[in-house]
Amino acid sequence: MKKSFLGLAIVAGTLTFAQETKPTVTSAPIEKKEKESVRFGIKGGANAAAFDSQQLSVKNQKIGFNAGAFVNIPLSKKLAIQPEVLYNQLGARSAVSVSEVTTGSTTVKMVNDEKVYLNYISVPLMLQMKATDNFYIEAGPEFSYLLDGKDKGESTITTTTGDATTTQTTSYSQSVNKDDIKKFNIGLGLGLGYYFTKNLGINARYVNSLTHIANNSGIAEENKNNTTNRVFQLGLNYKF
Repeated sequence: MKKSFLGLAIVAGTLTFAQETKPTVTSAPIEKKEKESVRFGIKGGANAAAFDSQQLSVKNQKIGFNAGAFVNIPLSKKLAIQPEVLYNQLGARSAVSVSEVTTGSTTVKMVNDEKVYLNYISVPLMLQMKATDNFYIEAGPEFSYLLDGKDKGESTITTTTGDATTTQTTSYSQSVNKDDIKKFNIGLGLGLGYYFTKNLGINARYVNSLTHIANNSGIAEENKNNTTNRVFQLGLNYKF
Protein backbone atom coordinates (compact mmCIF):
# COMPACT_ATOMS: atom_id res chain seq x y z
CA MET A 1 0.00 0.00 0.00
CA LYS A 2 2.79 2.37 0.90
CA LYS A 3 4.47 1.49 -2.38
CA SER A 4 1.25 2.33 -4.26
CA PHE A 5 0.96 5.74 -2.56
CA LEU A 6 4.65 6.33 -3.22
CA GLY A 7 4.18 5.48 -6.91
CA LEU A 8 1.18 7.77 -7.24
CA ALA A 9 3.09 10.58 -5.54
CA ILE A 10 6.02 10.16 -7.93
CA VAL A 11 3.67 10.20 -10.98
CA ALA A 12 1.77 13.26 -9.70
CA GLY A 13 5.02 15.09 -9.00
CA THR A 14 6.32 14.28 -12.45
CA LEU A 15 3.12 15.55 -14.15
CA THR A 16 3.16 18.73 -12.07
CA PHE A 17 6.79 19.41 -12.95
CA ALA A 18 6.11 18.77 -16.61
CA GLN A 19 3.14 21.18 -16.55
CA GLU A 20 5.19 23.90 -14.88
CA THR A 21 8.07 23.53 -17.30
CA LYS A 22 5.87 23.35 -20.46
CA PRO A 23 6.85 26.22 -22.77
CA THR A 24 4.12 28.74 -23.31
CA VAL A 25 3.27 30.16 -26.73
CA THR A 26 2.84 33.92 -26.72
CA SER A 27 1.20 35.91 -29.50
CA ALA A 28 3.24 38.48 -31.39
CA PRO A 29 2.92 42.02 -29.99
CA ILE A 30 0.40 44.19 -31.81
CA GLU A 31 2.07 47.12 -33.44
CA LYS A 32 0.49 50.45 -32.59
CA LYS A 33 0.23 53.08 -35.26
CA GLU A 34 2.24 56.05 -34.11
CA LYS A 35 1.03 59.63 -34.44
CA GLU A 36 2.46 61.33 -37.51
CA SER A 37 5.26 63.84 -37.09
CA VAL A 38 5.09 67.55 -37.84
CA ARG A 39 5.56 68.18 -41.56
CA PHE A 40 6.13 71.30 -43.63
CA GLY A 41 4.83 71.84 -47.13
CA ILE A 42 3.97 74.16 -49.99
CA LYS A 43 0.66 74.67 -51.80
CA GLY A 44 -0.85 76.58 -54.68
CA GLY A 45 -3.96 76.71 -56.79
CA ALA A 46 -6.70 78.69 -58.50
CA ASN A 47 -9.18 81.15 -56.94
CA ALA A 48 -12.66 81.94 -58.21
CA ALA A 49 -13.59 85.07 -56.25
CA ALA A 50 -16.70 87.25 -56.08
CA PHE A 51 -18.53 89.63 -53.77
CA ASP A 52 -21.38 88.36 -51.61
CA SER A 53 -23.78 90.83 -53.25
CA GLN A 54 -23.40 89.01 -56.58
CA GLN A 55 -25.15 85.86 -57.72
CA LEU A 56 -23.09 82.67 -57.76
CA SER A 57 -22.43 82.40 -61.48
CA VAL A 58 -19.42 81.87 -63.70
CA LYS A 59 -19.68 85.33 -65.28
CA ASN A 60 -19.26 87.01 -61.87
CA GLN A 61 -16.14 85.07 -60.88
CA LYS A 62 -12.73 86.70 -61.04
CA ILE A 63 -10.08 84.06 -61.62
CA GLY A 64 -6.86 84.45 -59.63
CA PHE A 65 -4.48 82.26 -57.67
CA ASN A 66 -3.14 81.50 -54.21
CA ALA A 67 0.32 80.22 -53.27
CA GLY A 68 2.28 79.76 -50.07
CA ALA A 69 3.52 77.42 -47.37
CA PHE A 70 2.04 75.48 -44.46
CA VAL A 71 2.95 73.34 -41.47
CA ASN A 72 0.82 70.32 -40.54
CA ILE A 73 0.83 69.61 -36.79
CA PRO A 74 -0.85 66.32 -35.74
CA LEU A 75 -2.80 66.48 -32.47
CA SER A 76 -3.85 62.82 -32.53
CA LYS A 77 -4.30 60.02 -35.05
CA LYS A 78 -7.41 61.71 -36.43
CA LEU A 79 -6.88 65.43 -35.77
CA ALA A 80 -4.32 67.96 -36.97
CA ILE A 81 -3.97 71.72 -37.07
CA GLN A 82 -2.56 73.40 -40.18
CA PRO A 83 -1.45 77.06 -40.14
CA GLU A 84 -0.74 78.51 -43.60
CA VAL A 85 0.70 81.70 -45.09
CA LEU A 86 -0.63 82.52 -48.58
CA TYR A 87 -0.49 85.19 -51.23
CA ASN A 88 -4.18 85.37 -52.02
CA GLN A 89 -5.92 87.09 -54.98
CA LEU A 90 -9.54 88.04 -54.24
CA GLY A 91 -11.96 90.57 -55.74
CA ALA A 92 -14.73 90.16 -58.30
CA ARG A 93 -15.79 90.53 -61.88
CA SER A 94 -18.82 92.77 -62.01
CA ALA A 95 -21.71 91.66 -64.18
CA VAL A 96 -21.33 93.09 -67.66
CA SER A 97 -23.47 96.23 -67.86
CA VAL A 98 -25.16 97.18 -71.09
CA SER A 99 -26.90 100.47 -71.89
CA GLU A 100 -28.49 101.50 -75.15
CA VAL A 101 -29.85 104.88 -76.27
CA THR A 102 -31.60 105.62 -79.58
CA THR A 103 -31.94 109.16 -80.91
CA GLY A 104 -33.61 109.43 -84.29
CA SER A 105 -31.85 107.02 -86.64
CA THR A 106 -28.76 106.66 -84.40
CA THR A 107 -28.36 103.99 -81.71
CA VAL A 108 -25.51 104.11 -79.19
CA LYS A 109 -24.81 100.92 -77.24
CA MET A 110 -22.31 100.86 -74.35
CA VAL A 111 -20.95 97.62 -72.86
CA ASN A 112 -18.82 97.89 -69.70
CA ASP A 113 -16.87 94.95 -68.23
CA GLU A 114 -15.06 95.66 -64.96
CA LYS A 115 -12.84 93.57 -62.67
CA VAL A 116 -11.76 94.40 -59.12
CA TYR A 117 -8.45 92.95 -57.93
CA LEU A 118 -7.78 92.76 -54.17
CA ASN A 119 -4.49 91.15 -53.18
CA TYR A 120 -3.98 89.89 -49.62
CA ILE A 121 -1.51 88.04 -47.45
CA SER A 122 -3.75 85.43 -45.80
CA VAL A 123 -3.13 83.25 -42.75
CA PRO A 124 -5.64 80.37 -42.58
CA LEU A 125 -5.68 78.29 -39.39
CA MET A 126 -7.39 75.01 -40.28
CA LEU A 127 -8.44 72.20 -37.97
CA GLN A 128 -8.35 68.97 -39.99
CA MET A 129 -10.15 65.71 -39.17
CA LYS A 130 -9.21 62.51 -40.99
CA ALA A 131 -12.15 60.45 -42.20
CA THR A 132 -9.66 57.91 -43.62
CA ASP A 133 -5.86 57.75 -43.80
CA ASN A 134 -5.89 59.84 -47.00
CA PHE A 135 -9.13 61.84 -46.86
CA TYR A 136 -9.84 64.77 -44.49
CA ILE A 137 -12.27 67.60 -43.88
CA GLU A 138 -11.23 70.97 -42.46
CA ALA A 139 -12.60 74.18 -41.03
CA GLY A 140 -11.19 77.28 -39.40
CA PRO A 141 -10.65 81.06 -39.51
CA GLU A 142 -8.61 82.99 -42.07
CA PHE A 143 -6.92 86.32 -41.26
CA SER A 144 -5.91 88.53 -44.20
CA TYR A 145 -4.02 91.80 -44.70
CA LEU A 146 -4.58 93.93 -47.81
CA LEU A 147 -1.48 94.55 -49.93
CA ASP A 148 -2.93 96.43 -52.90
CA GLY A 149 -5.73 96.44 -55.43
CA LYS A 150 -6.77 97.56 -58.88
CA ASP A 151 -9.87 98.40 -60.88
CA LYS A 152 -9.55 97.16 -64.44
CA GLY A 153 -12.13 97.35 -67.17
CA GLU A 154 -13.06 97.71 -70.77
CA SER A 155 -15.78 99.90 -72.30
CA THR A 156 -17.08 99.31 -75.81
CA ILE A 157 -19.27 101.90 -77.53
CA THR A 158 -21.06 100.88 -80.71
CA THR A 159 -22.78 103.56 -82.78
CA THR A 160 -25.22 102.56 -85.51
CA THR A 161 -26.73 105.02 -88.00
CA GLY A 162 -28.70 103.35 -90.76
CA ASP A 163 -26.40 100.68 -92.25
CA ALA A 164 -23.20 102.27 -90.89
CA THR A 165 -21.70 100.97 -87.62
CA THR A 166 -18.62 102.15 -85.75
CA THR A 167 -17.10 100.59 -82.64
CA GLN A 168 -14.73 102.16 -80.12
CA THR A 169 -13.13 100.23 -77.28
CA THR A 170 -11.40 101.85 -74.30
CA SER A 171 -9.47 100.03 -71.58
CA TYR A 172 -8.61 101.44 -68.18
CA SER A 173 -6.69 100.39 -65.09
CA GLN A 174 -6.32 102.28 -61.84
CA SER A 175 -5.18 101.49 -58.31
CA VAL A 176 -7.85 101.33 -55.65
CA ASN A 177 -7.78 103.91 -52.88
CA LYS A 178 -6.50 101.85 -49.93
CA ASP A 179 -8.03 104.34 -47.50
CA ASP A 180 -11.46 103.22 -48.72
CA ILE A 181 -10.79 99.56 -47.94
CA LYS A 182 -10.27 97.82 -44.61
CA LYS A 183 -6.70 96.67 -44.15
CA PHE A 184 -7.71 93.51 -42.27
CA ASN A 185 -10.18 90.89 -43.40
CA ILE A 186 -11.44 87.95 -41.33
CA GLY A 187 -13.04 84.94 -42.99
CA LEU A 188 -14.24 81.44 -42.20
CA GLY A 189 -13.11 78.51 -44.34
CA LEU A 190 -14.54 75.04 -44.93
CA GLY A 191 -12.90 72.43 -47.13
CA LEU A 192 -11.78 68.90 -47.83
CA GLY A 193 -8.72 67.19 -49.20
CA TYR A 194 -7.23 63.93 -50.39
CA TYR A 195 -3.60 62.73 -50.46
CA PHE A 196 -2.71 60.49 -53.40
CA THR A 197 0.64 59.68 -51.78
CA LYS A 198 2.31 60.54 -48.47
CA ASN A 199 3.50 63.77 -50.09
CA LEU A 200 1.11 64.90 -52.83
CA GLY A 201 -2.53 65.86 -52.29
CA ILE A 202 -5.43 67.93 -53.61
CA ASN A 203 -7.48 70.43 -51.61
CA ALA A 204 -10.77 72.29 -52.20
CA ARG A 205 -11.89 75.13 -49.91
CA TYR A 206 -14.59 77.79 -49.67
CA VAL A 207 -13.89 80.95 -47.65
CA ASN A 208 -16.52 83.56 -46.79
CA SER A 209 -15.55 86.85 -45.16
CA LEU A 210 -17.06 87.84 -41.84
CA THR A 211 -15.94 91.47 -42.17
CA HIS A 212 -16.86 94.12 -44.76
CA ILE A 213 -14.43 95.14 -47.48
CA ALA A 214 -15.16 98.87 -47.33
CA ASN A 215 -13.84 101.17 -44.64
CA ASN A 216 -17.14 102.50 -43.33
CA SER A 217 -15.77 104.61 -40.52
CA GLY A 218 -17.52 107.97 -40.28
CA ILE A 219 -20.28 106.90 -42.69
CA ALA A 220 -23.95 106.91 -41.74
CA GLU A 221 -25.44 103.47 -41.19
CA GLU A 222 -27.83 103.70 -44.16
CA ASN A 223 -24.95 104.61 -46.49
CA LYS A 224 -22.50 101.91 -45.43
CA ASN A 225 -21.17 99.45 -47.99
CA ASN A 226 -21.59 95.99 -46.44
CA THR A 227 -20.04 93.98 -49.30
CA THR A 228 -17.84 91.02 -48.29
CA ASN A 229 -15.36 88.74 -50.06
CA ARG A 230 -15.96 85.10 -50.90
CA VAL A 231 -13.77 82.66 -52.80
CA PHE A 232 -13.62 79.05 -54.01
CA GLN A 233 -10.12 77.57 -54.01
CA LEU A 234 -8.81 74.42 -55.70
CA GLY A 235 -5.16 73.42 -55.61
CA LEU A 236 -2.36 71.01 -54.80
CA ASN A 237 -0.44 70.42 -51.55
CA TYR A 238 3.03 68.95 -51.24
CA LYS A 239 4.44 67.77 -47.90
CA PHE A 240 8.20 67.45 -47.48
